[in-house]
Order: sequence, then structure tokens, then C-alpha cells
Amino acid sequence: MSALIGCATLVIGVIYYMEYELPNTQELNTVQLQVPLQIYTKDNKLIATIGEKRRIPLPYQEIPKPLINAVLATEDQRYFKHNGIDLPGLARATIELVATGKKLQGGSTITMQVARSFYLTRNKTFARKLREILLAIKIEHQLSKEKILELYLNKVFFGNRAYGVEAAAQIYYGKHLNQLTIDQVAMLAGLPKAPSQLNPLANKAASEKRRNHVLERMLEQGYIDQSTYNKAIHAPLNARYHDLQTEVTAPYVAELVREQLVPVYGDNIYNDGFKVFTTLDSHYQNDAMSAVHDNLLAYDQRHGYRGQSDNWGAPSLADMENYENRLRTIPTVNGLEPALVVETTTRTITVLRQNGDLAIISWPQLSWARKQVNPDYLGGMPKTTDQIVHLGDLIRIMSTPQGFRLAQIPKAEAGLVALNPKNGAILALVGGFDYYTSKFNRITNAERQPGSSFKPFIYSAALQKGMMLSTVINDVPLVIENPRDNSLWRPQNDTHQFYGPTRIRTAIIKSRNLVSIRVLAQIGLPDTLNYLNQFGFSRSRLPAGLSLALGTASVTPLQLAEGYAVFANGGSHVTPFIIDSIHDAHNQVLYQANPLLACTGECDNTKMIAPRAITEQNAFLITSALQDVIQHGTARLAKNLGRHDLAGKTGTTQNQVDAWFAGYHPDIVAISWLGFDQPRSLHEWGADAALPLWIQFMSTALAGKPEQNIRPPADIVSMRIDPITGELALPNQQNAISEYFMLPYTPKAAPTQDLAAPLDQDTLVNTIDEALPSPME
Repeated sequence: MSALIGCATLVIGVIYYMEYELPNTQELNTVQLQVPLQIYTKDNKLIATIGEKRRIPLPYQEIPKPLINAVLATEDQRYFKHNGIDLPGLARATIELVATGKKLQGGSTITMQVARSFYLTRNKTFARKLREILLAIKIEHQLSKEKILELYLNKVFFGNRAYGVEAAAQIYYGKHLNQLTIDQVAMLAGLPKAPSQLNPLANKAASEKRRNHVLERMLEQGYIDQSTYNKAIHAPLNARYHDLQTEVTAPYVAELVREQLVPVYGDNIYNDGFKVFTTLDSHYQNDAMSAVHDNLLAYDQRHGYRGQSDNWGAPSLADMENYENRLRTIPTVNGLEPALVVETTTRTITVLRQNGDLAIISWPQLSWARKQVNPDYLGGMPKTTDQIVHLGDLIRIMSTPQGFRLAQIPKAEAGLVALNPKNGAILALVGGFDYYTSKFNRITNAERQPGSSFKPFIYSAALQKGMMLSTVINDVPLVIENPRDNSLWRPQNDTHQFYGPTRIRTAIIKSRNLVSIRVLAQIGLPDTLNYLNQFGFSRSRLPAGLSLALGTASVTPLQLAEGYAVFANGGSHVTPFIIDSIHDAHNQVLYQANPLLACTGECDNTKMIAPRAITEQNAFLITSALQDVIQHGTARLAKNLGRHDLAGKTGTTQNQVDAWFAGYHPDIVAISWLGFDQPRSLHEWGADAALPLWIQFMSTALAGKPEQNIRPPADIVSMRIDPITGELALPNQQNAISEYFMLPYTPKAAPTQDLAAPLDQDTLVNTIDEALPSPME
């Protein structure tokens, strides 16, 4: 009787302990695993995964059956038969432990491993083991077998920062779990026992032995047949490290997002399963990446070959494996892979690649490589390969549709940003040639002089003051003395010529420097500086002098895009933004962007309306002139796009240090920039270096979009004028042309002062700034 009472007491005690002393295992149904930050495009394409642990949780129904079979065959054959404890297995492990003093067989079920990983320490004591057993029983009573297995397969560590089966598949094979072959599945299933010792990257032999053991168990359990087994055990291991798969390349955007999240959410972003959806359009981003890559390489190759990065001596067949291993230690830079010259002929070279393959590079892919004697001088065209490379040279190659091509990592940098002018959403952003070589984001952080791409803002201020596109300004020499040191400033046009009386529209089209200087002097610096604030430019970065008319302000490409969006959307100032929404691990929205919207004409009062920076009429006139820059001016190359709804302005700074093109369509503003991080001459104009980059991007970004006619808003009139004087044309004047005017400013109501007359020298001296050197174009 006492024994019965004792048993009953023990049972009651165990039940009490399980119910009140053990953790509430019901919470495992909604447990939050440590999941890294994931960043997506607006159209749900993965950009980046950021966090210490690489984990991509999968629901049970998405885990392939072969993987489940492999794990059960190896870790817990009776999983679907026991209640959390495999008594026969536990008994065998206990007997062996007592007999030998060593743990030779595992007695832990998958459920016990789940209990251990979620609730227990790693200390191996009998008390912990008992607690593990009781927790396993409790878990089995509160969770389904499928849920327990799902938790295990998403929680378990596979080495190389991979937690969970999906992350492991991507890390070791660069594929999704459902794409793995049976031998690859078996390799993964064997890893949790000892992810360090059995790791295929660190111990290939041990990993292959463990994989084959898993395959044997699968064969014994009837999960695979003999034929499948025979094929699988002879398959090469072929595992190597892959970063987690992404669908869109936008590392500069990923870092920009991370920088904005940390001040708000702290380090929780790395483990709490945050999902951030950016404003990027994956198609635009891919187009921008290609445009920056292709055009920077094209610029670099126009300026000659700087030679090999190293020479490893005359190659020999005996050393090929060693060369291959050395090549693997050298990173590929944005598609430019390292290669070793192992054979040459008069017109071809053979190179060894990182993967051990040999590739032949033909003369058309080599002949571009004129020797760069120095940044200012190129040698003659090469006639044979020995004028370009030698045996043992370590070079860079790139894959093209015509085969491999000799390449080199560019010294210059480039960037492109595209905005939606209606709300400021960033549609594409490329901050440099290769993020992993240089993490500096030139779009958001590089303050450079914009050159002539800044002039439209000066002319916009002039229009607001009553000048017209027909206003004539005298393009004649100008000499200004700096009263501080008596030095002289003699600004020039890029052609070093002077053109006399010039209408403002023509000055914009031809990028006439002296006209823009005289216009700024006439309308006044203080008012102009205040006016420029409306475009988002910081007054502290604007020089308080006439060189401002030539673009000596300090702006980032993103700030320039923000300013040009005002012209593109009809006069409203929108603020660029990159984060559209933030979701927690349970897909609850933590943040949703609600940008101010540009509005023209009648506005919907239910929407948040962006503040007006300039009038709709002013924006129309500037756009009209900038359309002519493409049709007739410095950006004529963009006519190849075959569209009439594009506007933009080239920019080149003093000594051709920076090359720009700022252009737009009613639906998209895009800014392209090219230059050196340590400023020096590009030896090219903006129209040659930056404009082709912009054209390539816009050609694909606008593909399939119908042309949008930009209609004149109210209070814009078209009048016939004399092209020489800018005054109203006489009746039946043969050479009269049409021009747009913003009421009430028409030729008839133009200011009476002579804007073409020489400017007062005191006015110029009083507005000169210290930075006298100025952009040329």
C-alpha cells in the first residue's frame, strides 16, 4: 500500500513539476527565432540579409520530404512513433554509459534536442538530462510532430553562420533547399552532429564519410533505392561557401537602410526578423547597375591599359593547382575576375581562371589596351600581345557575349540615382563601381561641384525676377579684380570664344558661362541664395559669389536629383526617401512611408501635398529650355533615345574633374556622375563621360513607356520674336521664331533697363567670392 502511495505521490510530483516548474512550452508555437534583417525592393525582390546568424525559416510543408527522411534516418528513426522519449534508444545509451563510462550512442530524440536548444544550458549533468526528458514529454503533449520537426530544422546550427536548413542549403550550395540533389541533402542532414568537425569546407574527407553514412541509413530505412544510393555516394561533394542568395544587387542601398534603422531600433534589427521594403524598383536598379558598370569600364578603357597587377613568373604545368588556389584567394570585383596568363601567341593569350578552366582571349578583346604612359598620355595602338601582357602576368578578365575580354579595375568612380519626381521615392541607387572594394556611397555622401548642371537653378531665379527666355545678355569678355589680393578672374566659355548678344534660351542650350555670370550679377546674390533653398540646397554649401553661376556649389548627386525633381514635377519640392515600409517578424507594419506628393493643377485635398518651390510656369519654361539642350545642345547624344519628353543638362567642372548629366522624364529623374575620389582630371566632358551612362539607364527604364506631351500650364503664352533681339517680331518677319512666356512677363512688358549693356564693375567686385577658379562647361 505504501509503495502504491509512493508511486502516486511521485506521479503527482512529476505532473506538478511539469506543469508549474517547467517553462510553458506552448509558447513554442509562436516562438521568434533569431532571424536577420531582410531588405527588399518595392516589388519584393531580396536585396540583402544582415545579421550575425544566417537563418531563413521555412514552414514544415515547404521542407522537402527527402531532407526530412535523411534527418530522421540519422537522428531519430522512431520519431513519429515515440512520445518525445525513445525508451529503447535511451536504455541502450544508459547501459553503454554505465558499462564503459563513455557516451557511445546518442539517446536524445529530436524533441529532446528541441527542448535542450530552447530551454537548457549546455552543461552535461544528470539533472539537466532529467529536465530535458520531462520537457520533451511536455512539448510532445502541446505541439504537433510536424511543428516540433519544423522548429528543429529551422533552429539547428550547420556551421559557417548557417542556422536552419534553408540557410545551410544556400551557404553550402548556393541553391534553395528544394533544388538540392539527394547527395547534397544527405550532406546537410549529417552536419548537425558536429558542424565544425564534419564541415565540408574545413574537412572534406570527414564530411564525405558522414554523408555516405546518412545515405546508408536512408537505404536501410527504405527512403532510397540501391540505384539512387550507388549514384549518390559517388557524387562529388562540390560544397563551397556562398553568401545568402539575393535577387537584386544594391549593397549601397542596403547599407543606407541599415544606417537609418539603427538609431531607431538599435541592434534588435539584426536578430528580430525585421523586413524592410525599400522604394527601389528592381528593374530600374538592375538597369542602373549595368549602366554604371558598362560605362565606367568603357571610360577606363578609353584611357588605356595600366598593366598587370603582379607577375608570378613563368608558369609551369606542375604548378597549375597552386596557381588555381592562389587565384581563389583574390576576390572578383564586379565581374572582373583575376586570371593568370599561361600562354601567348602573336594575337591571342590563354589564361588560367579561378575555377581551373583555361580561357583563350582573342585579339579583338585585347587590342583596346593602348599603354597608359601617364594619366595624360597614351602610347600607340598595340600590334601584338607581347606589347600588352607577358607570361605569368596576373590580370583581370570579364565575360562578354564575344568571349572573355582583358579588363582592369577602374581608377575612376561613377554613380547613378533615380527618383520618382512625384513623391521623392528613390527608384535606383548605385553608389560606386564595387561596394566591397569601397563602401563610400558617392550618391549620398560625395559633395562635388556640379558645374553647368547647376545653371538651370540660376536661370529659374532669373525667370522669377522677370527675365524671359528671350532676354538678351551680352556674351563678352569679363575681367574681375579680387580686392583682397588684386588677383584677376577671367571666366571663359568652354570654347574660349565669345558670342555677343545671346538669348537666355540659347545660353542654356549652349552652356554659355559668361551669360550665366551676368544673369546672376543682375538678379543679385542674396535673393538667389534664398531662392535656391527652395530646391533643398543648403545655403552653407553655396558660395556667396558669382562663381555660383558656374556650379561651384558643393552638392551630392542625391541633392542634385532632389533639385531637378522640382522641374520635373511642375514646381513642388519633394524629399527623397528610401524606406517604404518596415515589418516585424509577424508581418505587422511598424512603419509606413507617407510622402508628400507633388501637385499640379487641381489637387486632391485628401492627400499630403508637397510645398511649392517654384511656380508651375517657371518649371515649364526651364523644362522647355532643357528639352532643347537634348534636341540642339550639349546633350544631343540623348536624341538617340528617339524621344521628345526628355530634358536635362550636362555639367563639367574646372579641369574636367567632375562629369555630370542631370536629366528627367515626367516620371523619373536620373543623375549620373563620374569622377575620381581624389579629384583629378577625367580628360572628358560631361557629355562624353556621364551622358552615355544616363542614356543607357534611361533607354531601358523608359522602354515601352509612351511619350508624354508636356503641355503649357495656364498663364503660359507663345509669341513670335526676333531671334536676334528677343523682342516681338514684326508682322510677317521671315526669320521670326516662337518662344514661351510666363505672364505677365512678355517682350512687351520686359524691364526697360538694358540687360545687354556692360555690367557695373563695382557690382561684380562686391559679389566675387574667394573661390575664383570655376567650371568650364
